[in-house]
Amino acid sequence: MEDRPDSAHEHKINVTWGDCDPAKIVYTARLPWFALDAINGWWEAHLDGDGWFQMELDRNLGTPFVRLEMDFRQPVTPRHILHCHVWPEKLGETSIIFRVDAEQDGKLCFSTRTVSVFTIADQLAKRKPPQEFREIVERALPKRLAATPMA
Repeated sequence: MEDRPDSAHEHKINVTWGDCDPAKIVYTARLPWFALDAINGWWEAHLDGDGWFQMELDRNLGTPFVRLEMDFRQPVTPRHILHCHVWPEKLGETSIIFRVDAEQDGKLCFSTRTVSVFTIADQLAKRKPPQEFREIVERALPKRLAATPMA
């Protein structure tokens, strides 16, 4: 995966005992949850506090996932805050790719790449993102990737 840009948004997660399995590390199913929470935090940081809930209900804009991929490097535990660094990698005509790098104690624990499509939420019909969203995402794209075409 590509290197993290300096402009990545940081979303902190307090990992707790309840997130762990009998092996005393975070239960694997929680890791995608943490990544999705971080992406929602990215939207909140860029939409004046509005996340997926407000996008769906107030703006009628959905972003359902069509692909999730994760690379695991180190176990996640409650010993340290989980620092999730989030940024959009690419913006297509109707889709967006987000990347999340999650670190604890300065070590990369996992990387996630997600692909979502923009939809008219109450119809679940594919659409182009509103211009306001396109501008927000384009400003946040890593400069070397901003002009990369994608479907």
